[in-house]
Amino acid sequence: KGEPGTGNVVEAVRHCRQVLDDIRRLCVLPEDEVANYAKEIGAPLEICHLVRKEGRLPVVNFAAGGIATPADAALMMQLGCDGVFVGSGIFKSGDPAKRARAIVQAVTNYNDYALLAEISKDLGEPMVGIEISAIPETERMQERGW
Repeated sequence: KGEPGTGNVVEAVRHCRQVLDDIRRLCVLPEDEVANYAKEIGAPLEICHLVRKEGRLPVVNFAAGGIATPADAALMMQLGCDGVFVGSGIFKSGDPAKRARAIVQAVTNYNDYALLAEISKDLGEPMVGIEISAIPETERMQERGW
């Protein structure tokens, strides 16, 4: 969960890394500590056991917030997300249809660097980015929830 409407992928990257680090931590936690960890994070014990067994969440892990370019989308996939949600990054850009197609291609082909470079050309004006520090903390979406 990044900061939506900013075109700044930093928070989405930070959140993705935190989620994946927490999954890895759970997977290597000694069995006798799992119940306490589940209680600490407020998760059902059976879900924690499932995550340990599968090595991943039992739901699709989407990245959202701040994704505005094919490179942003590819980065989130490379970090381990299952997909991305993009709103403002497309609809506040100069050519939404072309940018949307490029982002879809980036998600599908996130390790094909030559293709990523090609689809990133001539996308029109990007959305105007917003520096996260310019948003009051009380209005930041990434500050909400856990």
